[in-house]
Amino acid sequence: MAIPGFGEIAEQLRRSTVLIHSDGRGAGSGVIWSSDGVVVTNAHVVRGSRVNVQLWDGREFEPAIGSRDPRRDLAQLRIDAENLPAASAADSSQLRPGELAIAIGNPMGFVGALATGVIHAVGPLRGMGRQAWVQADVRLAPGNSGGPLANAHGRIVGINTMFAGRLALAIPSNAVRDFISAGPANAWLGVTVHPTYIPRSTNEGKTFGLVILEVEPGSPADLASLMPGDILLGTEDKAFSAIDDLAGALQGDNPRVLRVEFLRGDYARIRRVTVQLGTSLPARSPVAA
Repeated sequence: MAIPGFGEIAEQLRRSTVLIHSDGRGAGSGVIWSSDGVVVTNAHVVRGSRVNVQLWDGREFEPAIGSRDPRRDLAQLRIDAENLPAASAADSSQLRPGELAIAIGNPMGFVGALATGVIHAVGPLRGMGRQAWVQADVRLAPGNSGGPLANAHGRIVGINTMFAGRLALAIPSNAVRDFISAGPANAWLGVTVHPTYIPRSTNEGKTFGLVILEVEPGSPADLASLMPGDILLGTEDKAFSAIDDLAGALQGDNPRVLRVEFLRGDYARIRRVTVQLGTSLPARSPVAA
């Protein structure tokens, strides 16, 4: 069925979508959230120290990175520009299965690529914590991350983040609004992790952990000498049982320290390290013990 004005809707979404490069990690996407230069994208899209934002008209900017929320995989950028074609956000709580979904992004180097599908569900996804996701039957590819998922009227219902099987997963627009209104935060460790279970002795069974796949140079994790292959077990106060537990332990907006327990090589020996959060350190913090 033809949608009146669909071409104009798609073009406006393209103008509200930006191309993001971060330290040679490949291209990602972002959404112009306000006309005075606020851009929203995924936290994992802007992990590098140098970020470049390119607008639909070819203008390029080095943005200031504001809030980051690894738990929801959101980041807020600000570029020095005005009168930008900002997107309009819808109320994601009103989404219903079967509604049209439109995704715009920059997959595989194709700038402004469009994909359509339908909303599958809105809510938590098994094995991915308690947070809600907009789940859509839309074909995404690397480079779509951080771009908009919109309804038939071109209003943003989510920020595309990943795909699980045949479903695209997007952060609901209402969660993005909450993130923007919360103001700056620095709940950032600088690691990419994946859940795993560590075999222990016969009596102890298996222990949940988060294996570090990547450490961002200059990040709190790097300054604390954490390394790829280390397995995070928890803090001194609480063992991790889900990825959400790490995000919860990092929450805060003031300089502080976090004592982390982890494994490195020898599963029988639990190591501990103090991580400095919420500030830039001129030198390395104490080496992991």
